[in-house]
Amino acid sequence: MIPEEKSAVIKLKRGDLEAFDFLYELYANRLHAFGMKYLRSEADAEELVQSVFIKLWENRKKVDSELSFRSYLFTIAYNDICKLFRQKKYLKKYVAETLYGSEMFSSVSEESSDYRSVLKEVDRIISLMPEKQKRAFLKSKLEGKTSREVAAELGLTAATVDNYVSAALKTLKAGIKKENLSMMLFMLLFLL
Repeated sequence: MIPEEKSAVIKLKRGDLEAFDFLYELYANRLHAFGMKYLRSEADAEELVQSVFIKLWENRKKVDSELSFRSYLFTIAYNDICKLFRQKKYLKKYVAETLYGSEMFSSVSEESSDYRSVLKEVDRIISLMPEKQKRAFLKSKLEGKTSREVAAELGLTAATVDNYVSAALKTLKAGIKKENLSMMLFMLLFLL
């Protein structure tokens, strides 16, 4: 770590905005390039940089000025990329493959009526769930968070989150008509 960087990290821990700006200027472009390498989307890479620096600011008191600050930032970025892949990663692809088979995937878009109807029905069922159950379920299954992460965010225990997710899955299963094969496949792939 260069001396200016170490000094900025120490100041950052005390809430110094100028130190935060210095570190942002030092690493924002590198993080953006790192994000582009994996996300291949300008908007996602920019969002990644913002997310990393928001987390840095929120956890500034925990930053160890004796360890590699660069490694700290890139670990946050890597974890965010992994989480983004779990959240987004190819929900569209898997639904399309489920509905049409992998050999036809290239011709399927999210504009297809089957795709839209599956997602619309799932959204409708989820919207009817009690608020805490719905939030726990969405954070767990669609955002890819662990029970402990969801519990910390919602002020619950991990066991309560697991109970909410289990109840949400039962609600979804009950809301799906047996003759709707695409909905059943959606359930098997994403929710169980």
